Amino acid sequence: MAQEAHGALHDLLAVRGVTRRDFLKYCGSVAAMLGLSETMAPQIAAALEGAPKLMPALWLNGGSCTGCTESIAQVDTPDVATIVLDYLSFEYFETIMAAAGSWAEKNITKRAEEGGYILVYEGSVMTGQDGNTLFVGGGPENEGAKKGIEILEEAAANAAAVLAIGSCAVDGGWIAGYPNASEATGVAAWLQKKGIKTPVVSMPTCPVNPEWVVAMVVQLLLVADRDPAKFLQVTPMVEVPYNDPVTGEKVTLLMPKAIYGQTIHDNCPRRGHFENGEFVTELGSKEEAMGYCLYKVGCKGPQTFTQCPVTRWNRRASWCVESGAPCIGCGGLNWVDNNSPFLKRMSDMRIGDTFVQPGTIGAAVGAVAAAGLVLHGIGMKAAGRIGDGPPMEEMKAYDRKRLAKKGGDK
Repeated sequence: MAQEAHGALHDLLAVRGVTRRDFLKYCGSVAAMLGLSETMAPQIAAALEGAPKLMPALWLNGGSCTGCTESIAQVDTPDVATIVLDYLSFEYFETIMAAAGSWAEKNITKRAEEGGYILVYEGSVMTGQDGNTLFVGGGPENEGAKKGIEILEEAAANAAAVLAIGSCAVDGGWIAGYPNASEATGVAAWLQKKGIKTPVVSMPTCPVNPEWVVAMVVQLLLVADRDPAKFLQVTPMVEVPYNDPVTGEKVTLLMPKAIYGQTIHDNCPRRGHFENGEFVTELGSKEEAMGYCLYKVGCKGPQTFTQCPVTRWNRRASWCVESGAPCIGCGGLNWVDNNSPFLKRMSDMRIGDTFVQPGTIGAAVGAVAAAGLVLHGIGMKAAGRIGDGPPMEEMKAYDRKRLAKKGGDK
């Protein structure tokens, strides 16, 4: 068994009030996320504590609400995931770093020239109007100003690997929802279009779960010895084919199988009610309070591949379905257009610029057909083509014969 080292991370955890027990418990949950036995927790702890310095990293934001940053950074008290990520050598993290301006931007160029770093990309790639929908440093008239797509290409070209975190970085996310005026798209599709072959690991959901990001960092440290090629070789991945509507690229998205290899429905605590046919039909009802299945109020758990019920959120306190809200399927592709309205079982159909429910279309078609039949009947009656109907027997022949034998009707 690997000996546990006590390094700077151990001291940092102690200063922030995280006990050794809590840290090992957290490492056990990371092992579970990676598909390893919890007995690997000490080795994971040793890998984290023994590393004098993790690989340098850049955290860039494209078109985003910074929700993924909020998910990771905004906690009431420091948790282990936050501390581990703090321990990473982020040389650029524009949302939370103190530095600003052109000197801060030069960190990206400097690190890109030196290489050997991880690029964490949050937000969509804004390609609209030749990339002018996202500009950093002012407009094109300012010296040193760059388009967002130029910064991404510069940082990704020489990176060891790219973690595309959050749905926006995977396929454009909610920013790519109809009509997608900014022509937002995902990192993998854009880099493929530009011929940049840096491996991209895609991690959707809105926002991304911080513990999944930490799990991938641990996997890179512990199992892959900081080698991205080995990381991709030893980490089971789900290969998701995707036709990107913005770039026209057919791209294969790589998602960690331990996280995106099963549906939410597979692990949902309300699944027993689904099997028993016990559903919530109205939010706020007693059935919802009793924990019945949320399928009929729009839950997209059966078609969404993430393990949210296992990891949960906010330090494993809860998650969407457990708190009473149906899954809106943010772990899927094109999730806004495919899943809205979120609280209805059926997604909207788009006819031109109009969105309608399939049930509404069915009712309208049925009403037109019924009206046509009524008009047809009225027309037949008016034309005299409907008489008194076919001749009807007063009695069946068999009954008539039996009565005749008894001296009755002949």
